[in-house]
Amino acid sequence: MKIRSGDQVAVLKGKDKGKRGKVEKVFPKRNMVLVSGVNIYKKHKKPSGKTLQGGVIDISKPLPAGSIALVCPKCNLPTKVSYKFGEKVKERICKKCNQIIG
Repeated sequence: MKIRSGDQVAVLKGKDKGKRGKVEKVFPKRNMVLVSGVNIYKKHKKPSGKTLQGGVIDISKPLPAGSIALVCPKCNLPTKVSYKFGEKVKERICKKCNQIIG
């Protein structure tokens, strides 16, 4: 998977199309990505022993990795990623501006 936690991404499909956010967690086996502030749903919680107060809470659900694109920190555009193999490191390269993505 070409996306890592901590990357800035843009949503390409769905109800949150056009929004940007930071990747919180990556699920490579499911090919899903959890992005902060995107794909938010309401959940009705009952009060229990741990949570004394019930009510409606907002939770963020994972998105498919195919519906998001990495945002290059230099050109600030959604881009595809290529790889450059150094001596000991594999680096991600922006396809639009050919800069190394941290």
